[in-house]
Amino acid sequence: MTREARTELFEPNRWGVSSAAIPALAGRLQGFCQRYGGCFRTATRDASPYAQPYVSALLRMESQRTFTNIGRQVGMPGQTIQHFMTNSPWSAADVLRQVRQEIAARAELQRGGVLVLDESPVKKAGTKTAGAARQWKGRIGHVDSSQVGTFLAYANGPVWTWIDGELFLPEHWFGPELADERKRLGIPPDRTFQTKVELGWQMLRRVQAEGLPFEAVGCDELYGRSGWLRARLDEARIVYLANVPADVRGYLEPPRLEVPETPPGHTGPRFKRPRVQAAGPALEARALAARPETAWQRIRVRPVERGELADDFAAWGVWTIRDDAVAQEWLLVRRTSQGKCSYTLSNAPPDTPLARLAALRCQRYWVERANQDAKSEAGWDELPAQKYRAWEHHLALTILATWFVAETKLDWAHDHPRDPSLLTDFAIDRLPDLSVANVRSMLRAALPLPDLTADRAAALVVEHLVNRTRSRRSRRQRQPYTGHDP
Repeated sequence: MTREARTELFEPNRWGVSSAAIPALAGRLQGFCQRYGGCFRTATRDASPYAQPYVSALLRMESQRTFTNIGRQVGMPGQTIQHFMTNSPWSAADVLRQVRQEIAARAELQRGGVLVLDESPVKKAGTKTAGAARQWKGRIGHVDSSQVGTFLAYANGPVWTWIDGELFLPEHWFGPELADERKRLGIPPDRTFQTKVELGWQMLRRVQAEGLPFEAVGCDELYGRSGWLRARLDEARIVYLANVPADVRGYLEPPRLEVPETPPGHTGPRFKRPRVQAAGPALEARALAARPETAWQRIRVRPVERGELADDFAAWGVWTIRDDAVAQEWLLVRRTSQGKCSYTLSNAPPDTPLARLAALRCQRYWVERANQDAKSEAGWDELPAQKYRAWEHHLALTILATWFVAETKLDWAHDHPRDPSLLTDFAIDRLPDLSVANVRSMLRAALPLPDLTADRAAALVVEHLVNRTRSRRSRRQRQPYTGHDP
């Protein structure tokens, strides 16, 4: 390849990345946030002027997105940002509802959407934050002090974003000994204990009632092993692809489920719970996958940087006992090139092709991207506040930031097409989409963060010293010092 040809490969206009178009992202973000202005207005106050600076800071800052640092970057007092997030009564639910409405209104997203249910922990040093406790962190695989959110993500082609979330509150948080703490942190008095599965079902019902178009729901083992949840999804006519443990059992012939007769002379209560009375043996999923006659089929999963990811898949129609009733489900097994198997139950129609089952099951990958983007690209795990409302508000504005990026990616691809000859130049059949990091880089160019001058540094140091002095004075007024100097 000649030097000229190599130079042409890096020509921005060929990639649809015109330097002349980048400054318009500033106005785009402003107009985007103005659409949501009504969500931040209450009967007595309009908090919308603070929403755009906060979203902008989430996307432009690289780390340490504390209230104080965000305030410094956007030219507002940190206490003002803190009040906007912690105390202002604007509705986070209204923001999330409008995001879902906008997704539902996009013509290119009417088909192919998949919802994915998952949880994500954020490490917390203590237990003075709403929901914080020593609890199991599934991804990491150990117990640690953390705050756990249950999230619903939407994935459709190049678009992936959280669209809803609920803070999980462990059961002990509802005990009488924590009543004062619940009040201090603003946990709603009508909030009761709900498992992660129940929170997930609550979000799914909400999204379905609003009419968001989607074709299936995916979830990990925590949710998939719940026969109650799978039964609720089936009753709601929602197709699910639910990951389950390797030891989940199924029947290759329909079992008969009956309450057995209580034998004469039986001591104790009469039998009331249905039991399997007649069927072939119940087989574990891993036993089915290990059969020599298993008909594996290699199926393309998704494009990756080094080509195409393809794995082996096999499926059986099985009968399971789901929520104390016999249910016919698909058992889908995925086997990676390293020989690792994962197992999924689905209520997809009996005539669903294997390739379709595999495609739906593999959409779970995108919730990992949504989790990662919310944390690394939008500062989700940097929230310093303790209160329940701050968690809800931060969730709403994090989702607003990631939806802005997703919408920008869609519109940018339409408004700034790429040179199709790049496919020939690289001898490939598909060019990569803009990433979240790409959009953030362009936004930083359109809205550069302020440089730290000597005068500004001096002002920040003095501001910090004044705040520390005020805090010290306040503490001494509340608790006069009675100790002895060393």
